[in-house]
Amino acid sequence: MTWKTAVADIPYGGAKGGIGCSPRELSLSELERLTRVFTQKIHDLIGIHTDVPAPDMGTNSQTMAWILDEYSKFHGHSPAVVTGKPIDLGGSLGREAATGRGVVYAAEALLAEYGKSIEGLTFAIQGFGNVGSWAARLIHERGGKVIAVSDINGAIKNPKGLDIPELLRHKEATGSLTNFHGGDSMDPGELLVHECDVLIPCALGGVLNRENAADVKAKFIVEAANHPTDPEADEILSKKGVVILPDIYANAGGVTVSYFEWVQNIQGFMWEEEQVNKELRRYMTRAFHNIKNMCKTHDCNLRMGAFTLGVNRVARATLLRGWEA
Repeated sequence: MTWKTAVADIPYGGAKGGIGCSPRELSLSELERLTRVFTQKIHDLIGIHTDVPAPDMGTNSQTMAWILDEYSKFHGHSPAVVTGKPIDLGGSLGREAATGRGVVYAAEALLAEYGKSIEGLTFAIQGFGNVGSWAARLIHERGGKVIAVSDINGAIKNPKGLDIPELLRHKEATGSLTNFHGGDSMDPGELLVHECDVLIPCALGGVLNRENAADVKAKFIVEAANHPTDPEADEILSKKGVVILPDIYANAGGVTVSYFEWVQNIQGFMWEEEQVNKELRRYMTRAFHNIKNMCKTHDCNLRMGAFTLGVNRVARATLLRGWEA
């Protein structure tokens, strides 16, 4: 998170925290009690200028609403203490789609470097939760062909392109991708090595490893999940000439719009969704060009360029503050 926020050039630090549980196995009431007690334990550690939690795996806008309410019992109404809130409680328009939209803006910036665009290319998306479903929807709108998707229950494919709006309706109605009439079922493990132009892993870490990396057929990988490619796979894929857009940049759309939400809460002024999306595109495009410049300077790949950019920014700020050893 530290390097990600530095790459995105937003004034945040970095941390991760959470509760070890299986949210799907808990009732709404159990989730609320768990979240409120967790907030009671950490309320002195978070704050609008201290540590601002945002949603991640297993959480949503409702989770953030409970944290805000519980925190406010101790410190007064403080909407800026969390991001990813419901719109009615000071959330930002565009926040729900932000990570998926950021992934698409990042992919557009990458493809433009190779004289390509989303239109006409084929995409395989692993994970059809918030990030994967928004990425699929936006790619479909731009004329890209999403030919394979998977979720926790299974995977489907259609070489002519899946009807994403129809698939989203099916998923909402049934809770899974299985039995969708617009595609054929496939082994979820095959999705990562499916024939496509662009592979977008949106699920868990470590899914691309030494066992399957040699069989990957995609020309581009856009890392929408956190750390989906392990170091051995990274090396194998690089030797094959696969271009990987690293996670610390590719999935930074979520934290970027979290920053926009925080800014709006501090100002007490809400932006239109069009402005949120326009600013997100500007931040993602600028960050890509900064990474590319770093790659040219150090003759390195995009992952090394992104880390070099992030670490350099933090190091420079550290030295300017007089913290050198």
